[in-house]
Amino acid sequence: MSYDIFCRVVDNYGDIGVCWRLARQLADTPGAGPLRLWVDELRSFARIEPRLDPGLAAQSLAGVEVRHWAEPLPDTEPHDVVIEAFACDTPASFVARMRQHRSLWINLEYLSAEPWVEQCHALPSLQANGLRKAFFFPGFTSRTGGLLREPGLLEERNRWLAQPELRAGLLRSLGLPSLAVQGLLDGWRQVFLFCYPEAPAEALLRALARDPRPSVVLVPAGVRPGLARHAAAHVHVHEIPFLAQTAFDPLLWGSDLNCVRGEDSLVRAIWAGRPLVWQLYRQEENAHLAKLDAWLEHGPVPDARRGLLRAWNTGTEDFEQELEQALAPDAWRQWQQHAASWARGMLALPELAGSLAAFCVEILQTG
Repeated sequence: MSYDIFCRVVDNYGDIGVCWRLARQLADTPGAGPLRLWVDELRSFARIEPRLDPGLAAQSLAGVEVRHWAEPLPDTEPHDVVIEAFACDTPASFVARMRQHRSLWINLEYLSAEPWVEQCHALPSLQANGLRKAFFFPGFTSRTGGLLREPGLLEERNRWLAQPELRAGLLRSLGLPSLAVQGLLDGWRQVFLFCYPEAPAEALLRALARDPRPSVVLVPAGVRPGLARHAAAHVHVHEIPFLAQTAFDPLLWGSDLNCVRGEDSLVRAIWAGRPLVWQLYRQEENAHLAKLDAWLEHGPVPDARRGLLRAWNTGTEDFEQELEQALAPDAWRQWQQHAASWARGMLALPELAGSLAAFCVEILQTG
């Protein structure tokens, strides 16, 4: 079974982050055939995959053929399965060839915890042109497609954490000064901050400053320019380069608190099993807050931390007080235990790439 995946880069890294992980995992699925990933903006892709040459129209990486999605598309025969990621609208010329090839068309949707997702997952979408099309939803229950997860991911995480020299090497590769590296190895708090501009990042620093434990806040370059001006005596802020996905995961594993945004970094922070603060992409009429509340109903954080997540997403100064309370020793231990337990519980979910591949096999075999 062969695949085409179409991806438009909208949120810089979230869309391509999900599609690149999915492509690699599908390519590794037993019995998988050729896989093509069509991407409209290769420069953002190259920031999370350094092996990619953004100047090439076609190249092969990790068993995946990467194509630059530019109009007009070359006269290419579609594969068995065509995945349209996040409603990116497969080109009409390609859809016409899909009909001739009788390809299965999958609309891979955004991740959501809202109840209606279970009712819509795997539903067929009737097409006037006769093509078979279906909606496929990632999610947080067994009645969805589940979450992206490589085989043995948590075991790999635990092996990495058991070797502090690996963490030290990663921190040095980020350009951190020796004092900060040694401090983190000696027990300073490591905070990863990947947020949208509306996040109350200064309030985060103020809450950390009132905690006796020194903190090092790691911010990808360009995400929050000038934040270091708000650092305190024992709160250090360092800009770090964007990392390949293979290094991004260990960065989250080694962090005590992960502040993440969007979809890809959320899922990776879940598997880190550490306290996390998720910022959703802001939508009109605060629709993102309904999505946040739906996710919180699944219990990803202790009940006492729900206000903290809401304050982070509304940009209110309540976040400072909420985080200060969360950093108190007993509250912090409870949050750590909850995050680790929730990650283990999520292992019972379907694995997205595997469940998608199995779904496609079933549809292609039964018609």
